[in-house]
Amino acid sequence: MKKGLILFAALGMMMTFSCKESTNSTTSQDANDTIAKTDTKPEKEVLGNPIDVKADPGTFQIKPLKYGYDEVNEYIDGKTMETHFSKHYLGYTNKLNAALKDAGIKSNNIVEILKNMDMNNAALRNNAGGYYNHQMYFDLISPNPTAAPTGDLLEKIIADFGSVNELVNQLKDAGSKQFGSGWSWLVVLPDGNLAVTATPNQDNPLMPGAKVAGKPILGIDVWEHAYYLKYMNKRDDYLTNFFKVLDWKQVETNYANALKK
Repeated sequence: MKKGLILFAALGMMMTFSCKESTNSTTSQDANDTIAKTDTKPEKEVLGNPIDVKADPGTFQIKPLKYGYDEVNEYIDGKTMETHFSKHYLGYTNKLNAALKDAGIKSNNIVEILKNMDMNNAALRNNAGGYYNHQMYFDLISPNPTAAPTGDLLEKIIADFGSVNELVNQLKDAGSKQFGSGWSWLVVLPDGNLAVTATPNQDNPLMPGAKVAGKPILGIDVWEHAYYLKYMNKRDDYLTNFFKVLDWKQVETNYANALKK
């Protein structure tokens, strides 16, 4: 009788251990299934709408962006475009209006404001330049750009630089060698010829004392905020890829306007 009870108890313990092991195995499998199901790609970052960006009431306002923030994502990422447009450009616009009020300037002609700039007025200098420079920059970018210059502009580029490639190389070189923050420019000189130059910070060739004075028709932002999220310290890569979204049609328009004035 005792032997029977001992055998029965032993069988019961084996069955209990087997059930626990099966339960643990099932729980482990369920956990693995849960991990597998949740191991998916992160959701795409939601970007704002550039139409929603509005400056405070004042003399100058934001020029609407002609494309969505992520429409040139292959070359300039959407988050950079959103921050650049809705924070930096907007900030320069609002601060420009405040600086004009403080200086008692009522002009609504940004070119004349830049040409007559008091270079000792840091607030006006930085923000007027930032407003003008960024407005040109965003206008030049397009998700469906005209890939090469034509007509009068092409003829002038060949006459002054020898080829479009040489011009592009000079613009990239100027941007690459600009120490710290600044801009690379293609300008129309007072004699009508074209020239490449660079300026620090938010200065531009319209301002008094510019190293190369002229009317800008193409400007490339080389501040880190224009490229760092995607390119980190590789400014040269950013400069190369900028020309893949540069709309030469807009440069042609800028050139024609520069010749009229």
